[in-house]
Order: sequence, then C-alpha cells, then structure tokens
Amino acid sequence: MSLSRAKSRKRQRMYLAGLALLAAAGAAALGLTAFRDSVVFFFSPTELAEQSPMDPDRRLRIGGLVEEGSLQKLEDGKTVTFTVTDMQHDVQVAYTGILPDLFREGQGVVAEGHMNPQGQFVAQEVLAKHDENYMPREVADALKKSGHWEEIEEQNAKNMRN
Repeated sequence: MSLSRAKSRKRQRMYLAGLALLAAAGAAALGLTAFRDSVVFFFSPTELAEQSPMDPDRRLRIGGLVEEGSLQKLEDGKTVTFTVTDMQHDVQVAYTGILPDLFREGQGVVAEGHMNPQGQFVAQEVLAKHDENYMPREVADALKKSGHWEEIEEQNAKNMRN
C-alpha cells in the first residue's frame, strides 16, 4: 500500500511541475507579445521604400537629413512638413507641434510616428541633433550605408570653419 501511495505522490508532483512549466511558458508568451507591440523599428528612407507599403498602424522611426528648402508651415500654423532624405530616397513628413530648437534643414533628424495610407510619414515626435558634430547613430549608419557619409563630413567641416 505504501508503494502505490508513493507512486501517487510522485505522479502528483509531476502534474504540478508540468502545470508550473505551462504557466511559466504562458507568462513568457504574454510578455513577449506585449514587448513586440511596444518595439519601434528604425528605418532609413531607402529601407522604408523597400518595405513599402507599410502598415498604417505600425509605429516606426525614420531618420536622415532634412532636405534643404523642404520645410513648409501649413495654413493651420501648427503643422509643418519637411522631407527626410538619405540621398537615395526621400520621405515626406508631417508634424504637428513645436519643432526642437536645433531642428535645421541640412541636419540630421529622427522622427517617430507612422505612415499614412497616402505614403506620408505622420510624426508624433521629432528629435534633432544637439551640436554641429553629432548625428543620431541610426542616421549616421544609414548615410554610411548609402555612401554619402563623406559628403556630410565635408559639409560639417566647412561649416565649422565658417
């Protein structure tokens, strides 16, 4: 009788251990799903063009240089549009709000938001560089990948001399 009782307890422990593992796997799956929904991927304009069309509900970051002469203020007085380029492809960006003090045409920028169905990037946040030598790492990597990094370095050196 004690042998069958020992087998019964062993079986109970195995069931409990299995349930604990199943609960841990479920909790991990829920955590990873929540994490996946909060991840925001970075794209250069070229990578964005390759990924097109983009899901309008997907949050993402784009980065590049603000194209010279592309900054426009719309009639509502709150919305601005500008073009972000990596010297190969361009993305039109619309932003409602106050731009950072250091936002300038020809400088690096990272914008976070989503693509609308018309192919325009609608930014909820715009981040600009903080001095004449700094560029967000993602933007610098995208420009190096496109082969235009040297041009930017030469322009920054020229601007520092003036």
